[in-house]
Amino acid sequence: MTGVAGGVLAVDAGNSKTDVAVVAADGRVLGTARGGGFRPPAVGVETAVDALGEVVARAFTAAGVGAVGHVSACLANADLPVEEEQLAAALQARGWGTTVEVRNDTFAILRAGVSEPRGVAVVCGAGINCVGMRPDGRTARFPALGRISGDWGGGWGLAEEALWWAARAEDGRGGPTELMRTLPAHFGLGSMYALIEALHLGHVEHDRRHELTPVLFATAEEGDQVARAIVDRLAEEVVAMAVVALTRLELLEEEVPVLLGGGILAAGRLQLDDRVRELLGVRAPKAVARVVTAPPVLGAALLGLDAVRAPSAAQGRVRGHFALRAGVGAS
Repeated sequence: MTGVAGGVLAVDAGNSKTDVAVVAADGRVLGTARGGGFRPPAVGVETAVDALGEVVARAFTAAGVGAVGHVSACLANADLPVEEEQLAAALQARGWGTTVEVRNDTFAILRAGVSEPRGVAVVCGAGINCVGMRPDGRTARFPALGRISGDWGGGWGLAEEALWWAARAEDGRGGPTELMRTLPAHFGLGSMYALIEALHLGHVEHDRRHELTPVLFATAEEGDQVARAIVDRLAEEVVAMAVVALTRLELLEEEVPVLLGGGILAAGRLQLDDRVRELLGVRAPKAVARVVTAPPVLGAALLGLDAVRAPSAAQGRVRGHFALRAGVGAS
């Protein structure tokens, strides 16, 4: 198989799934593939890249090529520049492309939602992160390593917060909240004590804690004040990150998109959406909040086409491809 001169290998590798696309310099999508999550901290860089290589091989086979000009990889767990450099070296050694650029996967969501590399994106899924970029190459970002880097929010954080308040409500250390009933009821249990015991002893698997986040939102929608306060705090965190990124990039006084992505921010939660927009209106009145529904691999492809200086028609073609597959209009 031959290479694609000027072509791009676009990689969006998240914690739960990986999407790969081989894109010609004119924006035609030649082949795609999907695989499992990308978790270097859990399995090591080489093992994670080996697994990624299997997905890349399937995409190359579908495209009928063996290499491209540029690899644009937006990867989960590439949270620090030193991690991006380490992962870029590992990808470069595979020989998939002449040049390689690795970014945190949040950049893919940002680029998927804008017509040029200009704006800020806040992503809230299992965790929370925010990045910003300007066409001149300047970026803003956070370490996004959890509480040690000052983060609060994301599905895991919300579930933990809900459990904390519910446990204290039941044993009397805290005020009343319906969460003390709705959280254990989700697992068919009658009390927080029973849920705490089940989580501690492994009768309810640790990974199932994320199921409690929708329960939190449903309880908030029923009017529970503690649950609503947790949702409001998430909105505060989303806006705080966006405003800091806008300030760092000197975009606070310009009309600029603030993209909202990830399972929690894209779910259409009325209280959360309204509060985010209300706070942005006060702290960044020129910002335009939008939810991104386009697949992140599109953003990785567009970043790759930016890097090879592809014409705007190529970007329109690849965007149209993924919009058609999703059955929606371009973002």
